[in-house]
Amino acid sequence: MAANWQAFASAEPALARIVEDRFGAFTHHVLATLRKDGSPRTTGLEVRFLDGELWLGMMPDSLKALDLRRDPRFALQANPGEGTGMGGGDVRIGGRAIEVEDPGTRSRYVEEVEPPEPFHLFRTELTEVVRTYVEDDTYLVVQVWRPGERVRTLRRA
Repeated sequence: MAANWQAFASAEPALARIVEDRFGAFTHHVLATLRKDGSPRTTGLEVRFLDGELWLGMMPDSLKALDLRRDPRFALQANPGEGTGMGGGDVRIGGRAIEVEDPGTRSRYVEEVEPPEPFHLFRTELTEVVRTYVEDDTYLVVQVWRPGERVRTLRRA
């Protein structure tokens, strides 16, 4: 089961705001894809939250785009920032990336983002959103959301 960004934001608005803020705090984040041989590939990436979707834009024929065309599964890690402080916690998103070739959708994206042309555009289908943070300098807290489920919160001392 998967959901787009809007479905997640509607189901869990407080967590969605935190996740969006973490991604908005920095421009570059880390995307993990799968190579032909099944081994992981990590690369830098910019993301956009527009029109109820989480978008991934990439240079033409980049290895990460070719990976996603072959196997759409991905993991996306928000940039933790400088130093050891991670205000807002650590967030990551797992799911599938679906390439968008519809001219109207691509045109609307170009109007908003103005990416260098040509480019690959992927919309995401989320299978998991995870936030990890420290509470009261005592507990490690992990929040996990999956489509069709409520947020599950785990605390460890």
